[in-house]
Order: sequence, then C-alpha cells, then structure tokens
Amino acid sequence: MIKAVLFDLDGTLIDTNDLIIQSFKHTFQKHLNKDVPESEIVLYFGEPLIDTLARYDKDNAHILIQTYRAHNEAIHDELTKEISGAKETLKELKALGIKVGVVTSKRRGIAERGLKLFNMLEMIDAFITPEDTVKHKPEAEPIEKACGILDVNPSEALMVGDSHFDILCGKNAGSKTCVVRYTVLPLDKIMAYSPDYSIDNIKEIIDIVRKENFK
Repeated sequence: MIKAVLFDLDGTLIDTNDLIIQSFKHTFQKHLNKDVPESEIVLYFGEPLIDTLARYDKDNAHILIQTYRAHNEAIHDELTKEISGAKETLKELKALGIKVGVVTSKRRGIAERGLKLFNMLEMIDAFITPEDTVKHKPEAEPIEKACGILDVNPSEALMVGDSHFDILCGKNAGSKTCVVRYTVLPLDKIMAYSPDYSIDNIKEIIDIVRKENFK
C-alpha cells in the first residue's frame, strides 16, 4: 500500500532543465574556460551540486558553487517552468489522503522558491534537502527522513524522479520507485536500475496509487 508519494523537484515537479544547464555552462566557462556539452551536464542531474562541480575541479569546487548559485538565482524565475499537471496531481493525492513529500538535492531556500512560483509549496507535507542529511541521494537517508516526518514506513512510499539517483535512493530505502519518462537524461540509463514504474505524464501517479492501494 502507498501512504506517501515523494517527489524529486527539478525535472519532476518543476521544469528547471534550461536553468540548470545554463548555470553549469556559465560556471564552467568562467572558471575553467570550458564549454561542457548539455549531453554531459545532464548525466549528473539529481546528485548534490557540490559533487558534480568536484568532478571538474575538486580543489576549487567551493568557489565554483558560489558562481553557480549566484547565476542560478539571478535567472531562476525567468527559466523555471511549470510541469503540466503537477499541481493538479498534488491536489488529487491530498484528496485521496496520500501524504506528499519532496526529496531534492537542491538547497531549501531556492527549492521552496521554485514551488512557490506555481503555488505548490503549501501542499508539501515533508521537505528534505541536503541541509537535512549527512548522506544524500543516492543513499537512503533522505527518504528515511521524509518518511519519519510523515510517519510512514519507507516501504509504504513511492519515490518519483527523473534520474537514476532518485531510483537508487528509493531502492536503497526499500521504497517503490517511478521514473518520469519526460526526463532529459538518457532513459535507458535510468531504466537499467529497474524502477517499478515509468510514466509519460505526472498525472499517471494517481493511477499507480489506486492500483497499489486497491489491489
């Protein structure tokens, strides 16, 4: 039975793909004089930002992250878009008595800002960011913390995301997992981790919950 649905944020509940790509490109060009292709950047979507930056410059990742964040915040509202059906899906889950959480690798302040743009923040019952964990995605801790707040067992939660980091996080916690097929990451790479479900539209989450809860 599913008692809670936990969503990744970027690329799942809100569309920040262009925002993230432009922020990385600006940072790499400024500090490394390097034009990193989008196809490479998206491979690391979903992991904590500092980990991605350290892949390119481990010694100066703490400097790169300041540039990334400043640029990201400056263009955030302009490049953040709504995922069609996301708000309606959250409303319907709440109407069904399902608890809703967000488990994101994004800092709390900017993550909340993205949800506020589309009036979704007030529907979130548990909000887990890297500030709340010692080990973040793909480890189990973020989901375990969210489930603790929601008073459900991780096995009663469904983790929904657009990257293999989300799927691994869910599996490591013992939760069911679902990938959104509108991800910009290579879908075959994510499917290799055997998510329990894959969906083309976020509204299909409602069908999954009904299927699991009314077998």
